[in-house]
Amino acid sequence: MRIVVFGLGPRFKGGIANYTTSLAKTLDKIKNVEVHLVSWIQQYPAIIPRDFIDRSSKTDLLEGTNVKVNYLTNYNNPKTWHETYQTIVEINPDIAIFQWSIALQGIPLGYITRRLKKHPEIKTIFDLHFVVQKEGSILDNALTKYGISCSNSYIVHSYKTAKELKQTFPKFNFSMTKTGKKTGGKNLRNIIKLYHPVYDMFTSAPNFDIASQKRRLNLKKHVFLSFGFIRRYKGLHNTIKAFAKVNEERDDVSLLIVGESLWNTLDPKKASTRIKVWLFKFLSALFIRKGESGLNYRPLDLIDEFSLADSVTVVNEYIPNEDVHKYLQVSDCMVLYYLTGTLSGVEALAYNFNLPILATRIGHLPETIKEGFNGYLAEPDDIDSMAETMIKFLEQPIQKQNVALRAKEFSWENYAKSIIM
Repeated sequence: MRIVVFGLGPRFKGGIANYTTSLAKTLDKIKNVEVHLVSWIQQYPAIIPRDFIDRSSKTDLLEGTNVKVNYLTNYNNPKTWHETYQTIVEINPDIAIFQWSIALQGIPLGYITRRLKKHPEIKTIFDLHFVVQKEGSILDNALTKYGISCSNSYIVHSYKTAKELKQTFPKFNFSMTKTGKKTGGKNLRNIIKLYHPVYDMFTSAPNFDIASQKRRLNLKKHVFLSFGFIRRYKGLHNTIKAFAKVNEERDDVSLLIVGESLWNTLDPKKASTRIKVWLFKFLSALFIRKGESGLNYRPLDLIDEFSLADSVTVVNEYIPNEDVHKYLQVSDCMVLYYLTGTLSGVEALAYNFNLPILATRIGHLPETIKEGFNGYLAEPDDIDSMAETMIKFLEQPIQKQNVALRAKEFSWENYAKSIIM
């Protein structure tokens, strides 16, 4: 069997790149499966004011595999869209799996998959990281419909995403399944319901000096962790407000915030950066719902507002893959007080270190978090509920072995085998 995985290759930052790479690596381990990873070289319009390349990590995540990587597709060059289509046809895969993570990519992905319809021998699957955009614009619905409509099957990671898919395409006939095996008639499209797997690229260091690292980071006995890109939908502002209430009651708690601010990766002194920011703000005002672009999102300002400098540690930078464990191993739990969401790579990362999850009751999170077993759930937009959940965790800790048991259900091996069955 030959499979193409289309998405972000390992030279890029972030969860989607990690996800795509992990999927390709796992498929490569299956006997008699040949894997090709076809990647973007530029996944957004050139005006987006952000550096997406991982310039920090040193490890070759595909070392020791037979995965063939082709960095090819440039959002800003339609010629490469056609070259991507031609490359996939030349590879002649049995299955082509496309990562769908933002509606903005609907035009190039729609172009590619529409042409692949001419080749019914190639089964096309969209791996949906969402359907309804987390930070939305008035164009999202049209771009999504154009981008993903020409697919044989869809992978979803929550029932919420499946519901949104059905609402987006009310005239499509869908069949829910837990494998990639085709069911029903010719015009029936599969929805493959799987959970986001636990990452295997991050591991604890057995001899890591946790006590020294906690001293270096000025951390107290109990550590709540917020990890990953700082984006509005992740609700860091609510996490800080809730922690402020906890900090009033306890003197043994710390909040550790680790991650890069999404829009602060380019040199603001450069003329090119200033032009990109101006253009992005202008277009955001036209097409993105008010407050959703995130350009003016500054949750870290709340630390001074609530006088939390002695209890909050901030590492406001992108963390290389090799250093991720240094922050997970000193933490007691992961806080995901999201405003909206359909899946979370950060949740999967936490499971990799057996960290319990404190999350809001939104999206897929009530599906993966068993109250009191591998985490606790708070009510969305309710700071008191969030603070109470943090206190509850301190008073009634979650056993790490519970988290490990839950994580076993989300293995990459099971995930990959389910797709190709």
